Amino acid sequence: MTAYKTIAGAASAEHIEKRSRFICLTTPARDEAEALAMLEEVRVRHPDANHNCYAYILRMGNTQRCSDDGEPQGTAGLPILEVLRHRGMQDVIAVVTRYFGGTLLGAGGLIRAYSQGAALALDAAIVLNMCLCTVAAIELHYSGYGKLQNLFAAFGVVVLEESFAENVSLRFRIAADRFLALEKEIAEMSAGSSRPVVLGEEFAAI
Repeated sequence: MTAYKTIAGAASAEHIEKRSRFICLTTPARDEAEALAMLEEVRVRHPDANHNCYAYILRMGNTQRCSDDGEPQGTAGLPILEVLRHRGMQDVIAVVTRYFGGTLLGAGGLIRAYSQGAALALDAAIVLNMCLCTVAAIELHYSGYGKLQNLFAAFGVVVLEESFAENVSLRFRIAADRFLALEKEIAEMSAGSSRPVVLGEEFAAI
């Protein structure tokens, strides 16, 4: 995986379906412990709710889980999960809490209501496009610093750290699929005297 989507923070929404109230919350979760802790928070917040149905997708262990929490099988948790899948979400949990309004919705109505709840919560969230990035360091003479800045701007490089001593030292991040091209440009710019050293890889929002 070289790219995925997640959300920047918690987001919520509500809707009413035939007098049933659906309260929808989605938050980032890096692992199952975080996902289940958020689910427990929702249960504590809504102790008298009829159902707290949920789904989450995590990069760790390629994990996908969902629960109907007492609703007819396949009418709540799976529709929520399908919304997360359709939106390309990772490291996200969505919980849809239902307060029963006295009117049965039927299987089709439940699927629509829970799907809508998850979609509304995601619509309210700030979506982050995460890209696999290379983190590298470089040291060069001050005479090449201006040219390097121009290259960094052209390649969308994010400078993480700079230090100025006898030479300029920088630690930076760039989309992994652009690193080799940048490396070539730096070699040409510096006549081979400067070369970035790869420190590792990480996902970052672009």
